[in-house]
Amino acid sequence: MKILGFPVGPLQANAYLAICEQTGRSALVDPGAEAARLLATAAGEEARIEAILLTHAHIDHIGGVAAAARATGAPIYLHPADATLYAAVPEQALAFGMEIELPPRPDREFQEGQILEIGAAQLEVRHTPGHSPGHVCLIGDGFAVVGDCVFAGSIGRTDLPGGDYRTLLEAIHEKLLTLPDDTVLHPGHGPATTVGRERQANPFLTGAFG
Repeated sequence: MKILGFPVGPLQANAYLAICEQTGRSALVDPGAEAARLLATAAGEEARIEAILLTHAHIDHIGGVAAAARATGAPIYLHPADATLYAAVPEQALAFGMEIELPPRPDREFQEGQILEIGAAQLEVRHTPGHSPGHVCLIGDGFAVVGDCVFAGSIGRTDLPGGDYRTLLEAIHEKLLTLPDDTVLHPGHGPATTVGRERQANPFLTGAFG
């Protein structure tokens, strides 16, 4: 797959286009804002968006869902454990002083171990709670889109509703650090990294912090 990342919105969350290079079929992951820009890029790549995949339901990752869904007609995927958070978009927006268009209800539920077919490519769903109850990572061939689970040199915050530090660390160790070291991690904020780099140098994962 071809993975294109775009920092969007005031919180600069990374949205991604995951494009099957054989067929042009694609998924839009975490359209947090600037939906028109994301859709224009997809059109320029001749990529057909057939799914909207949400790693979790924090406002900076779902702010552009309504516009993207309206333009593409693509089904929205979300883990059911984040349904309450998703429904609390008005409260989230108020807390951050933001305004977004309320997203439509999710069409489909992620399940642990589910395989999503995007053209000739596949993405495996791994439930990675801790940052939020229904956070998931999407595992492809040589890469993973990891939302706010882990970052280059850091991990997702756990002080928001539904967060839990121990749960997040367990999820990272069990669901991500078991991948090959050269697996590229595409996080929800900041630059890409690799499993090996985070295993060796991330202070939250090496035990140097906490």
